[in-house]
Amino acid sequence: MKTLIKSILVVAVMLGTYTSYASETLKDLPTFKFVNEGHNLSVTNDSGEVIFSGRIKHDGNLVRLFDFSQLSNGIYTVEISKDFEIEVVDLQVTNKSVKILNDTQTKIYKPVVRAEEGVVIVSKIGLDTNNMDVELYFEDELIHSENVEGKDVLNRVYKLDKTVKGEYTAVIKSNGRVYTKNFRI
Repeated sequence: MKTLIKSILVVAVMLGTYTSYASETLKDLPTFKFVNEGHNLSVTNDSGEVIFSGRIKHDGNLVRLFDFSQLSNGIYTVEISKDFEIEVVDLQVTNKSVKILNDTQTKIYKPVVRAEEGVVIVSKIGLDTNNMDVELYFEDELIHSENVEGKDVLNRVYKLDKTVKGEYTAVIKSNGRVYTKNFRI
């Protein structure tokens, strides 16, 4: 019985040691490499031309799902558009060898627009920028415009007249990008 307990204790100490070393190297791995079905992928070359854009059809490691080594020599920007964020990283292709430039990896948080019973809620995580421009349109006519500033979370709640039924559009500009959301009341 003592031998069994000693063996279990030795195994636990060894696993603890390996785990502490594993967490140190794990933080250096880029997170964009692991993608899920339904995410959108966009690849642009160094002149800004989009050379591929499409939806990911399988879960897995991005480098194994897509053969970037077939690209011409140069630096390419890869964007993975997920539910609430966009991960951006640069790849360097040299003689069919692909190198991930980890120091260029960034995250852009998308705004979220929810419309329920005449109330429009616009929110965005503000870790990547501290402002956003919000425009609300009713049937292509601007009804409200505002610049929202904040620190960690950018939030606004707009109450619309429930009796004015029709097509509404929320346009949010942030990080040099434009996001639109159409909804009906």
